[in-house]
Amino acid sequence: MKVHHITYPSKLPVPDAGGYALAVGFFDGLHKGHQQLISEAIRSSQKNNLRAAVMTFDPHPSVVLGGKKEDIFYITPLNQKLELLEQQGVDDVFVVRFTSNFASLTPEAFIQQFVLDLNVKHVIAGFDFSFGAFGKGNMELMKKYASDTLEVTVIPKFTKDEEKVSSTRIRNELKAGNMQLVCDLLGRPFQLDGVVVHGDKRGRTIQFPTANVEPDEGQFIPAVGVYAVRMQVQDEWFDGVCNVGYKPTVQNSQKVSIEVHLFDFNRDIYGEQVRIHWYEPIRKEQKFPSLEALKEQIAKDKDQAIAYLAARPL
Repeated sequence: MKVHHITYPSKLPVPDAGGYALAVGFFDGLHKGHQQLISEAIRSSQKNNLRAAVMTFDPHPSVVLGGKKEDIFYITPLNQKLELLEQQGVDDVFVVRFTSNFASLTPEAFIQQFVLDLNVKHVIAGFDFSFGAFGKGNMELMKKYASDTLEVTVIPKFTKDEEKVSSTRIRNELKAGNMQLVCDLLGRPFQLDGVVVHGDKRGRTIQFPTANVEPDEGQFIPAVGVYAVRMQVQDEWFDGVCNVGYKPTVQNSQKVSIEVHLFDFNRDIYGEQVRIHWYEPIRKEQKFPSLEALKEQIAKDKDQAIAYLAARPL
């Protein structure tokens, strides 16, 4: 898969002579609704002998348009998004740097420079996709300004339980800890990447050593609580139980931590890049009267996670 980084107006891509079937959108999460769009681009590319392409944007438009000063956290940071797109079978990804210059483009200029000049033969987007200055461009305008060589497809709203599947909905479910529904909306487990760092090593004292995972920058962290998870270490997957929270029994930290206890695991993995897949929520984080009470609860959490994951093989 080829990745083209675009900065307007200084760095525009050279179009492919054969043309593209292009799915366009921000695509945070690459959920089931997004997958429909991308599958249509792939289907069209195969039918019409085109390259299957995706156009996405970085950073999130709200950083520029909304003037947000706080950090933006993504369901799928760009590196994850690219990995998932490659797995789905995309040939090319155009990553457009979202700047104030780009945001000021008229809708007509966007169509000309980022669709027609790119030799796109078929453009696919969701019913609510907007583009150009002040978001005034929509897919009806795309159809109006399309040349005779450009096919335009609008994908209708994709729903689950009569509610639109969207990145906003998934974020809200992550905030609530509804991990099973998140997995259903994504079509795969929620994923978080990070590095194993040194913690207080208190888990060893109660026979439940944990890997303290520092998430990669910009990733959305699920709700505080205890979960059944799998963690990838050096290309191997291990079942475990994960606590997201502030460790009120032993520390009452001001910073949220992600601690994973892996079953039947005894390696020194400090500094390793790891990946966590999130499954069943087990319970909320709580303060226990003693370390012994905490130890007893973790044993129960472990048993519940083992039972859940045993029924869901890799």
